[in-house]
Formats: sequence, structure tokens, C-alpha cells
Amino acid sequence: MAYQVLYRKYRPKSFDDVYGQDHVTQTLRNELRLGRVHHAYLFTGSRGTGKTTCAKILSKAVNCLDLHDGDPCGVCLNCAGIDNGEILDVVEMDAASNRGIDDIRAIIDEVAFAPARAKYRVYIIDEVHMLSRDAWNALLKTLEEPPAHVVFILATTEVNKIPETILSRCQRFDFHRISPADISARLHEIADKEDISLSDEAALLIAVIADGAMRDAISLLDRCIGISSDITAEVVRAAAGLAAQGQLFEIANCTINKNVKRALEIIDALYKDSKDMASLCEELQSHFRSLMLIKTVSKPRELVVMSDREFDAAVAEAAYLSLPDILYDMDVLARARSAMRDSVSPRTELEMALVKLCAPELDQTDEALFARVTALEKAVKLLQNNAPAGVAGAAGAVAPVSPVQTNPEPVQPTPESVAESAPVQPKEEREEAPAPQPEEAKQPDPAPDQKPVEPARPAQPAPEQQPAPPASAPAPVQEQPAQPAAPQRQRVDMEALYYNAKPFEMWQDVV
Repeated sequence: MAYQVLYRKYRPKSFDDVYGQDHVTQTLRNELRLGRVHHAYLFTGSRGTGKTTCAKILSKAVNCLDLHDGDPCGVCLNCAGIDNGEILDVVEMDAASNRGIDDIRAIIDEVAFAPARAKYRVYIIDEVHMLSRDAWNALLKTLEEPPAHVVFILATTEVNKIPETILSRCQRFDFHRISPADISARLHEIADKEDISLSDEAALLIAVIADGAMRDAISLLDRCIGISSDITAEVVRAAAGLAAQGQLFEIANCTINKNVKRALEIIDALYKDSKDMASLCEELQSHFRSLMLIKTVSKPRELVVMSDREFDAAVAEAAYLSLPDILYDMDVLARARSAMRDSVSPRTELEMALVKLCAPELDQTDEALFARVTALEKAVKLLQNNAPAGVAGAAGAVAPVSPVQTNPEPVQPTPESVAESAPVQPKEEREEAPAPQPEEAKQPDPAPDQKPVEPARPAQPAPEQQPAPPASAPAPVQEQPAQPAAPQRQRVDMEALYYNAKPFEMWQDVV
């Protein structure tokens, strides 16, 4: 007997065998139990999620002679005949190669005849979005009001290309991407039946590579079995043509340490091993996506699909990167991946991207400028946090300004204040300041290093002065010790300056 590939050998025969599509299988089983068979179904979803498989199971279920809880028995004449291809009442057509109006007209001519052996004549049209416009128009009337013994099952990966008039006439089921846990469980089940050793890390890696497609996962497992009967993560990476996980971590560390030389050496080694540069760029994007989720999500373990050992390493690596840095790295890789589509040398595009990641100052885009500003802000913040408290306080302190008094009292100066306020002059040139007069209070002259301050305006007008009673004797004036005064400018009588006949001489005195 010829060898049969694993995804065909282990294709589900009942709804119970379908993984990851419970919302679809349970609904179909309920309808079959109640006898509510619709005339048209539309199965949508990404590749490898079980659309065609469920269509074949449904075609057996509607014709099964001994239905068990909505599942076909698989042993009756109709079920066995459909599995073996002996019953011609179930027709499977590929719309990608039979997309013309003539193919649809042939179906329209056949639906008028009753089924030969089965209860229903079932038409499974796969990749139905490939039908031409004329073919859709020809099928529309028959799909709306088909004979009672006809069931149409349409399957597509691009539901947006289906006309609205067709969508409104079908019962639609959306197939989800299968979770890595379900794919891993199915792979272990197949490996046990094939007597193959499959590690948990290898099964999880296959599930991640499959990206929700069970068929792709089983096909990759079949390829790994050809390499070794003891399947590990290294075997899976070799079969899939991927870089080692350690190399991805090392490239990310090169971007952290700005080690351009080592990053380019890794790219050169992978290129010599015939690794696809576009796939490597996508792997790096996925790696930095995991770092982004670790930095942003409170429980990243639920979203990051990695082994426990790899997840711990990713958490440690994410601690050395800020979120803006990770987003910048992802943006550079995305631009490189886009440029690879039109480039004659994808390797050069990836090398340019790594140089920009390791040396952001070479990138002149707005994102690179933002990354440099972010790094500068981090450096300034680090310097502020590490600065001594005394230095920080002295840098931010501002000398308080004392309020100006309109009639200040003479104060005994201290040596420190004299040294700070009065300029040092030779002893022979110093002059003692005159003692303050009681009959006239004057505002103190400003120091040389200070600007004269205008007297503060009183809050309310002063009351009128009352004549003081005659004093018997003038109070003795208490003499205050003389204090050194700052050099004063010569005062000028402004009224005399205005009326004097020789104003220029007086201006010379002022100057």
C-alpha cells in the first residue's frame, strides 16, 4: 500500500475529532439532532483550520443512516460509501480551477435530479471566492431556492470577496485559528500512534510555526519524522529552516550592547547555512513582539507562546530595553521586511536594519530621532538620580530676598556681611560713614553688586500729623557705632540741574 501523508491519514472522521472549533461543531450537531438541515452553509476562516474537513463530516452526517448525537456513525452504507468515494451524490469542486459560468451551469443542470443512493445531494465548493462574477450570478437563483434534496457547502479563506447577495442566503460559520495548546495535544496524539518520540518543546514550537493551522502543523511533524524519530526543538528548527532560538537572543543582545560586528557575523553564518533572510526578519519581529508583550502586559505568559526556559530568558532580556526602544526595533525590522519584497538582495536589507538597530545615530528617520531623544532623557534622569543631595540642593536653591524697609534701623554689621557686601579698599582710602541724623531718615544706599530697590508703597495713606506737644527738653540722641559704608555716587539736585545755566558741567559730575 502506498504511503499516505499524516494530515490525510489522521483527518477527522467525526465532529468529536475536530480540535479547536467547538463553537462550530456543537452548533452543527445540535441542528442535526433537531433535523434542521439548511440548504446552504458558508465556512470561512484561515487555511488549515478544518473548513473542508467539517464540510465532509457534515455531508456524511446529513446522509447517515444511524446518527449518534449529531455525529455520523462512520459504518453505515452511506458513511462508508462517502469515505470510499463510491457514492456520487457528494460532489467536491475546486472553484480555483472550475470558476467559470459553464461549471456552475453544469451544477444547476444536475440539481434537478434526485440523489442516487444518499438522502441529499451535497455540493462542496472549496475556495468559492475564486468564482467569476458571471458564475456568481448564475448560482444566485439556485442558491436562494434549491430543491429540497440539495445542500450547498461553500468554503473560503477570503470572505470579503463573497458578494453580499450570497452571504445573505447562507448560514455562516467562522473558523478560528487553532490554539497552540490544541495543536500540541493533537501532535502528541499522532506521535503516540506513530510510535515517535516528540518533546513538549518541539510540539509547542511546531504549533507556533503553524500559526493556527492544524494541517501545516501535521505536515511539519511528518517532515521532522523524516529527519529523526526523536524529535526535539533543534530537529524542528532544522526541518523548518529557522534560526536557533539562541541566535535570536544573541542578535537582540547585540542591539542592546551596540555590537554591530557580532550581529553581522551571525547573519553571515545563517546566510551560509541557506537560511531565508525574509523568514529570519520575521523571526526577529516575532522575538521583539514577545519582548513588547512582556513590557506592556500584566500577565504576558498567557500571550507569549514560548517554553518556560525561553520565557525566563526573554523576561531577563526585556529588562535591558525600554518600550520605545522595542517599538523602534520592530519598526526598523518592519521597514526592512517591506523593502525585501522589491530588493535584489534581502540579506543587504537585513544587514542595514541591524546596523541601524545597533547604531541608531546613523538612522535619519523620525523614529530614530525619537529614539535618540528618549535615550537623552534617560541619561539626564540617571544623572539627576545619581547626583549628591548637597549638589542638587545648591543647584536648585535661590537666595531669598528680604523685604525693603522704608525707614530701616541701623544694624550692627558682622564681619561676614561686611566682607560680602562692601568691596575691599585700602585702609588709607576708607572713610568713616557719618552718624545717622535723627531729624531725617534716609534710605540706605545699595551695594555695588545689587540694584537699588524702590521703596515699597504703603498699603494705605498715612494719617495727618497732629502738632506734637512742646517737649520740656530734647531727648538725647544715642550714638550708634559707625559702620563702613559702600562707596556712594554723588547726588545731584535735579531741580538745580534743570534750571542751572551750565547743565553740561553738572552732567559731567554725574558721569
